[in-house]
Amino acid sequence: MLDERKTAILRAVVQEYIATGLPVGSAHIAATAGVHVSSATVRNDMAMLEQEGFLVQPHTSAGRIPTDKGYRFFVDSIASGAHPDRFVSDATTEQVGSFFNNATGRLEELLQRTSGLLTNMTNYAALVVGPSADVATVRSIQVVRLTQRHGTVVAVLSNGVVQSESIDIAEDISDAQVAATSAHLNAAAYGHVFSQVHLAPSGDAKVDALCISALGLMAPHQSDSSIIVGGAAAMAQAFDAVDVVRSVLQALEQQYVVVSLVRDVLDRGLSVAIGSEHGVEPLAACSVVVAPVVADGEKLGTVGVLGPTRMNYPQALATVEAVGNELGRRLVAEG
Repeated sequence: MLDERKTAILRAVVQEYIATGLPVGSAHIAATAGVHVSSATVRNDMAMLEQEGFLVQPHTSAGRIPTDKGYRFFVDSIASGAHPDRFVSDATTEQVGSFFNNATGRLEELLQRTSGLLTNMTNYAALVVGPSADVATVRSIQVVRLTQRHGTVVAVLSNGVVQSESIDIAEDISDAQVAATSAHLNAAAYGHVFSQVHLAPSGDAKVDALCISALGLMAPHQSDSSIIVGGAAAMAQAFDAVDVVRSVLQALEQQYVVVSLVRDVLDRGLSVAIGSEHGVEPLAACSVVVAPVVADGEKLGTVGVLGPTRMNYPQALATVEAVGNELGRRLVAEG
C-alpha cells in the first residue's frame, strides 16, 4: 500500500502522461498542485515507485511513465472515491440525456448511433453489445406471402429488435391458411421467448407445418446479440507504431474477440481491464472500460470504449456509465 505522498505523486504522473504522452520528470511533479515536497524528494519517491513496478523509465535520461500496475492503482483510486473526477459531470449527463431524448428509430439504429456518441465523446473505439433475443419476448410474429411459393417471417421482440427470414410456402396453402398461421403463431408466442413457445395443434395440418417451419427459422436467432464496434479510425490515431495499429484494428474486426473480451471483463466483476489484464494479446497495448446496460433489473447489453492504456480513465468511466444508464432507461421505456 502506498502512503499518501507516493499516491499523490503517482496520480500526478499518470494524469500528466495521459495529458501529454511524454515521460514525466520530477521537477514538473514537484510543481504540481497537491505535491508539496522538493524535486529531490519527488525524484527519490519516483525511483521507489519504479522499483515497485508502478512506473518505468523508457530512457536513461528521460522521465518516467506509468506501467499497467500504475494505471491500475490510479483507476482503483477513482473507483474507491479517492478522486474527484469519478463522478459524472453535469455536462456529460446533459449531453447523453439529450442524445437519448431525441433518438428515434429501430433498436439497431439506436445502438449504431450510441456507438457514434461514445466515440465522439471519448475519441476511442466504441463497443456496443445489444440485447440478445433469448431474453426478449415476442410482441408479434407474422408470415407474409410475397409470391405463391415464397414469403417472409417477421417477428417483433420486446427489446425492439425486428427479425425476418425468408420462408418457403407450399403452393397448395391458401392465403387464408397463411393468415391462420400468423394468428396461431401470435396466440402461442406472444409474451414468450422463442425457446418457450409451445404450439398446440390448430386443427389444420398445413397450418401446423407452416407454424413449425416459421418458428424453426426464428429460433436460431435467440442467442444473437447486436454487436457494433465503431471508431476504428480514432484508434488508428492513438498509436505511433504502425504494427500496433495493425494488430489492434485486425482484432477489432473479429466480433467474437470483442464479445468474449467484454463478457470476460464483466464476468470478472471489472469495469476496467488494463493492458495485459484482459488477456487478449493483440490488444495488449489497450485498455477497455465497460458498463452493463440494465433494464428493469435485467442485464440486456453492454457499452464500452477501447483505447490505449494511456486513456483518460476518469472521462471514459464517466461517459460509459452515463451512456449505459440512459440506454437502459430507453430500453425500459420501449419495453
